[in-house]
Amino acid sequence: MSENIKVPTAFWLAVERLDLSRSALIKEAELPLNVARDDARVTTLQFFKLWQALENFKGKGVGIKLLQVLDSGNLPPSFLVAYHAKNLRDAIQRVSRFKALCTPEELLLTEEKGLLCINIRWPTEQIKPPHALIDATIASLIYLAREGTQQLVQPAKLDLNRDIADVFTGFINCPIHCNSSENRVYFYQKDLDLSFPSYNDELLKILDAALEVNLNQQSTGLTVSEQVKWLLRRSLTAGRPELRSVAKELSISQRSLQRHLKNEGASFQALLSETRKQLACEYLLDSSLDIAEISYLLGYEEQGSFFRAFQEWENSTPTKWRQVHLNEAVKVRK
Repeated sequence: MSENIKVPTAFWLAVERLDLSRSALIKEAELPLNVARDDARVTTLQFFKLWQALENFKGKGVGIKLLQVLDSGNLPPSFLVAYHAKNLRDAIQRVSRFKALCTPEELLLTEEKGLLCINIRWPTEQIKPPHALIDATIASLIYLAREGTQQLVQPAKLDLNRDIADVFTGFINCPIHCNSSENRVYFYQKDLDLSFPSYNDELLKILDAALEVNLNQQSTGLTVSEQVKWLLRRSLTAGRPELRSVAKELSISQRSLQRHLKNEGASFQALLSETRKQLACEYLLDSSLDIAEISYLLGYEEQGSFFRAFQEWENSTPTKWRQVHLNEAVKVRK
């Protein structure tokens, strides 16, 4: 999926409104000219190169500028649907669900301590996304909150995986934490229930049905095991996911799901354990999360259960593993 991205029409429209031609951008990105075609598909690396080229031409604030030259009517259906949601919470959940139709970028949602955290991730660890691309994602969420509610909604805070955040000066008024392990935007839970004047239930039903079909068609390129792991990553914070709930999400019976997984040499419990292990290591590298929070995020009811599982995975306690790997990260940066 990450190797088959259709460049959104809205991206090219914004590029033109920024007085930049497709051919000039593609040349700067050192990509084939056929990328300029409306039906062209690119890899994640090529997509990143387009955004880096845009930043090279228009400066580091271009991610926000790009959103400023567009209006909601120019956005792809997978984002447009959010503008007709019932409230901000509903809108963000729809963006998180349908974002994959534009790009393989993931928006992972967690609610706790009076905040909704939106964690922005790309399925590539080797190459970091350009700053302008992350800025555009953050700005799109803030514009959604403001235009959807017709109020000057401010995020609660930002976490940025870089050492400077001056592009957001004047755009938002909230604490910004640089050099974070992840890129995250937080909204106050009290703002999530703010209603959208443009709420349209009939239109939502039409758009939802079409987008669900597209999403299902896109996911058919994934193995059942990959689809299960993707669903597990989304649902762990709601508690321990069950085979029944995952099968329901995939619109198949529990028995059929087990059979598909067996044919792929996998099992539900093994995938659950593997997903928890991967997420545990990611969360432990974020020093802002304490062990109790990580245990909760992984769907464990008791912290002791998390400790025992992690000991089996890594032959170490979560605390010791974190100390070793955070120290290694510091040495690498030096």
